[in-house]
Amino acid sequence: MEELLDILKEINPDVDYATCTTLVEDGFITSMQIVMLVGEINQEFGVAIPANKILPEYFNSAKTIYALIQELEEE
Repeated sequence: MEELLDILKEINPDVDYATCTTLVEDGFITSMQIVMLVGEINQEFGVAIPANKILPEYFNSAKTIYALIQELEEE
C-alpha cells in the first residue's frame, strides 16, 4: 500500500489519500492521470489493468485501487 500511496502523491501531493474516497468524483485525479497511474501500477506491481476495470469506482480511493491491484495479482 505504501508504494501505491507514493505513486499517488506524485500525481497530487496535496490530497490525503489515506482518507479520501472521492478522488475521481472531486477531480483530484483526472482521466489522463488515471492513464498515467495505470502505467505506474503496471511497472511497480507487475499487473496490467484491463480496460474494463478503468472505471471511476476502481479509482475513487487508494483503498479501492489497492484492492484492484490485489485482485489482479491473484489472477
